[in-house]
Amino acid sequence: MGIDLTSVQLAPGSRPFWDPETDETLVCIDVDQETHDVKSFTFASPEGKQFQFEAGQYFLFDFPTGAEGEARCYSISSSPQRTNTFTVTVKRVPGGRISNWLHDNMAPGMSVKGQGPLGHFTRPKNGSNKLLLLSGGSGITPVMSITRDLADRYEAADIVFLHAARTPSDLIFRHDLSGLATRMKGLRLQFLPESTVGEKSWPGLTGRISPEFFRLAVPDISERVVMCCGPAPFMSAARSICEQLGVPPCNYIEESFDAAVIDEPVAIVENQPAAKFYQVEFSKQKKNLEVSSAQTVLAAAKKGSVRLPSSCSNGVCGTCKSKLVSGSVEMNHNGGIRQREIDAGFFLPCCSKPLSDLVIDR
Repeated sequence: MGIDLTSVQLAPGSRPFWDPETDETLVCIDVDQETHDVKSFTFASPEGKQFQFEAGQYFLFDFPTGAEGEARCYSISSSPQRTNTFTVTVKRVPGGRISNWLHDNMAPGMSVKGQGPLGHFTRPKNGSNKLLLLSGGSGITPVMSITRDLADRYEAADIVFLHAARTPSDLIFRHDLSGLATRMKGLRLQFLPESTVGEKSWPGLTGRISPEFFRLAVPDISERVVMCCGPAPFMSAARSICEQLGVPPCNYIEESFDAAVIDEPVAIVENQPAAKFYQVEFSKQKKNLEVSSAQTVLAAAKKGSVRLPSSCSNGVCGTCKSKLVSGSVEMNHNGGIRQREIDAGFFLPCCSKPLSDLVIDR
């Protein structure tokens, strides 16, 4: 059963807004098949609250799979100007637990828990209006939101939208983007499939991104703000090419939920106190580790073969959220946990260093 947004009666002059600190229940109101293996899921507040987010942000979802459920981040693909709902677009991944569960189970009327909006992959506030929106595969979702936002605002911009995929049938939002290009005078599309399998006639180039392709497709790339999202190898190649072609580092912005856990070397400073070591117990897995005060709990857990879900590894997504049974930590998060969750004893191991012995409910 869906949700009737018109049934919410508002007091004169008032509009209820989704509160990221307290609201968490979302209702799916629509599922749309984008490509053969990609679906869009549209969510609303059951109370009819309005959503305030910036194009390029994402939501963290808790899906009811398994005994404890699993958390995943999905970028919003819809325009922030359409505030009654928001949409995320998900590609089915072979062997992927959550993407397959969503494709097979999520339907209008189902409720899930969500936290957001989160993330900082947004247009620079006072930056150039010359953009290169660069995406690979399902990384198209946040830059699609940015494009839809600009279209809804009727905001003048000079945009090259360059999207790479395996084949033309894998080009997500292909027809939507073509429609936007007919009414956005400043939008120029560049599709780059690796091959033309399944396409009788393809008018453009094929292959992978390269300096030669960028020189041809975006000759003024060094003058543009580049916003890039896609698989890690795609973004690594894009970063290297943009640097080679003269894009200033301050004009290159990327989004990723696959950040690696890196143990940064500790600088040795004269008279600096030596790192302390604490015992960290993961109660459910019955494992104990010795963790340095200079090391995050997640980094130590991964080295010690302790199973902890994680994604961004820098306090943004909230995937590793865990209950701290005892002890204290120094946590420097970036929005991936609510204050009320901290008050209830939860923390993010990816951005927390121990200040004492710990017992963690994992």
